[in-house]
Amino acid sequence: MRVSSKMEYSDFLKNLQISTNKVQKTMNQLSSLKEVNKASDNPLLVAKILDLNVSISQNKTYGQTISDSTLWSQTQDSALDNVSTLMLYIRNLIESSANSGTATPAVYNANRKEISQSISGIVDALNTNYDGRYIFGGTKTQEPPFAVIKDAEGEAVSLEYRGNSDNLQREISDGVNIDLATDGSRLMHADGSPGIDKDSKSELTEFFSGLIDTLKSGDPDRKLSSEYLSGIDKFTENCTDYRSKIGSIENRLSSASARNKSEKNTLAETLSNKQDVDVAEKYMGYQNQMIAYRSTLAMGTKVMQTSILDYLR
Repeated sequence: MRVSSKMEYSDFLKNLQISTNKVQKTMNQLSSLKEVNKASDNPLLVAKILDLNVSISQNKTYGQTISDSTLWSQTQDSALDNVSTLMLYIRNLIESSANSGTATPAVYNANRKEISQSISGIVDALNTNYDGRYIFGGTKTQEPPFAVIKDAEGEAVSLEYRGNSDNLQREISDGVNIDLATDGSRLMHADGSPGIDKDSKSELTEFFSGLIDTLKSGDPDRKLSSEYLSGIDKFTENCTDYRSKIGSIENRLSSASARNKSEKNTLAETLSNKQDVDVAEKYMGYQNQMIAYRSTLAMGTKVMQTSILDYLR
């Protein structure tokens, strides 16, 4: 079969175009250090890279949520530590007042004023906010959840809860949620039950109001040594239990953070394997492609120099 000059020219141009495209693609990969620079380079690989980028973005969001939730819980623990300290101080004052040998009207009055200040301190601690959000108001995070109840003289006699009994929910992984312990109403009951029941004798509002009234009257019924001393122990124990719950949430968040970081590293490595070029390997390929490109040019030079004189010999 006779090969015409036109066929030779066509084959040469086609092979030259193929070599040129390969060299150009490799040069683009080496300059960008990416396997693909546009979707048409490898549609399937581009789709996988886009999915990985989405996963990495989600992982970053979950990581930020976990970090925020951890700091939130740590702030709660610090606030309850202050509350426990004040509760213990109030217990010591009740015990001092219940001592029949040293209790006098002056002692009752002094202890009452100290307890009044401690009640205000408890409210301040429970109204702690993190990043502009109150941590014990349920889902009502924009308003102080606890308020001081004062008497006609302006002294604190008790406290009340104005938040709700819901917990804030946070998504810490795909389909995995955690409830932050934000229901402050549980601190208002000795048994840690949710919600506010104004008729409940274990409600902290009634407890402090009764305690202040008893100190004002001088404790004629000897309630300090029985009812109020055991009552403050129950409320303090409930506060400790609530701290334990927050501690368990912190532990879960710590585990979630470790998984999040591990997943972050895995996703980054997978993306690098699919997206980043092996410079040494790619440069060796570039050298081979340049040899092929130059060979194509050299052969083309001979083909392009062919004239009618080559056929008249």
